Amino acid sequence: MTPPRKVLILGADGFIGRHLAFALRDAGWEVTAQARTPARFAAMGFATLNADLTDPATHSPAFWAPHLPDGTALVYAAGLLTGTEASFAAVHRDAPNAALQALSGRAVLISAVGIEADTPFARWRRGTEALFAGHCILRPGLVLGETSYGGSSLLRALAAMPFRLPVVGDGQQPFNPIHATDLAEVVAECLDHPAAGTWEIGGPDVVTQADLLTRYRSWLGLPQVPPLHIPPQATRLLGHMGDALRLGPVSATSVAQLQAGVCADPAPLLSRLETRPRAVSTFLNARPAGTQDLWQARLYLLKPLIRLILAALWLASGLLGLTSPAASFTPGLPLTEPLAITLARAFGALDLALGLALLRNWRPGPVALTQIALVLAYTAGLTLLAPALWLDPYGSLLKNLPVLALMLVHLALVEER
Repeated sequence: MTPPRKVLILGADGFIGRHLAFALRDAGWEVTAQARTPARFAAMGFATLNADLTDPATHSPAFWAPHLPDGTALVYAAGLLTGTEASFAAVHRDAPNAALQALSGRAVLISAVGIEADTPFARWRRGTEALFAGHCILRPGLVLGETSYGGSSLLRALAAMPFRLPVVGDGQQPFNPIHATDLAEVVAECLDHPAAGTWEIGGPDVVTQADLLTRYRSWLGLPQVPPLHIPPQATRLLGHMGDALRLGPVSATSVAQLQAGVCADPAPLLSRLETRPRAVSTFLNARPAGTQDLWQARLYLLKPLIRLILAALWLASGLLGLTSPAASFTPGLPLTEPLAITLARAFGALDLALGLALLRNWRPGPVALTQIALVLAYTAGLTLLAPALWLDPYGSLLKNLPVLALMLVHLALVEER
């Protein structure tokens, strides 16, 4: 009996990595999925490896050796679009270098088209490719799927905008998207029939940015609207603002990709393979859009807006608590002036800290839970001290209810994967 083929996927919890894990398992591979939080993979029957690639422990071949026994293949699908230099070095150099030193089997690196660009991601990814010389390096173009993440979520969000369809520049930038499951089939075939070298892979159809957004809008069931051409200079500014405020896919890297287009040349690799990726029109129309698709598209750009609005609320509350005179705190409250001013200054400092954490998108889950707990505590405390505030015509306490609802929405949107 032929022993099962084994593969370790690093970055299995990413958008592409998840599709690779399921497709390779369906193709008969015994998959070990590495992730920082692999509980969901374990629940779905995968062998898992709990590892953070920025942890120095993963930068030693000894860490990977037990997970790469003889003949086990390696698929490296991890990567960072944004981050510190230390994080880039860990994920794009140190961790893969250590894994390759422990490897005795074949390897496939999932890289990207366009890494000749002058961005941190491109510079570090070129270094990762150098490490994988002698193995199979795949450079996908734009990867789409049944779900979305990052750039593909941004495309859906732009397609769902009301009144006008935002496009970068003239909207004629070329794209030849490949479906994530088709990319996974390519990876499986490359593992079965090693193809050392650097290969681009994309779909058979080349479409413009404007056409792709129009197709997504039709798929979402929305009426067509006129295009809104955004000058490249304005999109670059938005990208830098997105990096500064940590707005996820609104970054200098994603904007540069939209400005240049993402078009791969799959012919050389496909001439060696049996897999034939589907055209974008084929896989986009393979299933109808659901309510969850429309909600996600409409909420995607509202997510960072909600965070920034909440950050402004907490920052303003904190500054007022730290600077307002004592007399403004005591009306209607059975507190002495010294106690009122002490509480105001203390809670002002706490509010300011929450506002700064939201502004930097630092540990968003715990911060969201903290702000909800704090508003509930404020509301309960003020209700006990001055229940008449609920009848205040200016809504002193009533306003906390919609604020809490907005915070709950923010908490629900924190997790993207």
